[in-house]
Amino acid sequence: VGDTMLEFTPAQPEQVEVPEVASFGPVVGNGPTMRSVFERLRKAGPTDLTVLITGETGCGKELVAQAIHQASNRANRPFIVVDCGAIAPSLAESALFGHERGSFTGAIEKRVSPFVEADGGTIFLDELGELPVDVQPKLLRALAEQRIKAVGSKTYRPVNVRVLAATRRDLVREVNEGNFRSDLYFRVAQVKVELPPLRQRLEDIPLLVRKMLADMGDKTAYDRIPNDSLERLMRHDWPGNVREL
Repeated sequence: VGDTMLEFTPAQPEQVEVPEVASFGPVVGNGPTMRSVFERLRKAGPTDLTVLITGETGCGKELVAQAIHQASNRANRPFIVVDCGAIAPSLAESALFGHERGSFTGAIEKRVSPFVEADGGTIFLDELGELPVDVQPKLLRALAEQRIKAVGSKTYRPVNVRVLAATRRDLVREVNEGNFRSDLYFRVAQVKVELPPLRQRLEDIPLLVRKMLADMGDKTAYDRIPNDSLERLMRHDWPGNVREL
């Protein structure tokens, strides 16, 4: 448009503060969406609040959970991951709380609860939305009372853990459809962080590529990438998100 200056004014102006920090732990992003996420994580990290991380598969939810743990006062304590999506429904209670030897058919040895393994540290419940409905009340009680009881045991054991959770499901919709308990949702979502899909943050691809290459051991490799290669990456819609990249 040459020397012509164009100015666009929103019908309802709104001032949005964009934090200066473009990373949180190993997670990076230049865009305003990710900077806002980093600011939220920065505030939540040092607390003991439960954090629910949502987003599509491949967005880096576990990486964010690890970064939250490292930013907390529990950083020197265990970080234990429980993949709720990989638990057989019939064994969900045992997988969460452990079991005593002989407590059910096939229980040939004692199993220690991941809550016990994470005592003093952080437990990350990945794909929480896949947890069977009948086990959800028991998880709610464990989180509320900070104590657990193994299958086949008669006594409760106190545990001191911070809980982080992640899901690719819309838990609010799951609550409305009766597939997820509302009281458990509010217990784990004291802080809620939504990670945007990569197709909504294409401007971050050069930064992500630079970091990935540096992590692989060659900080100069990015300088050898031609512009048309970066442009081709930024034209892709990335259904697998950062994991695909």
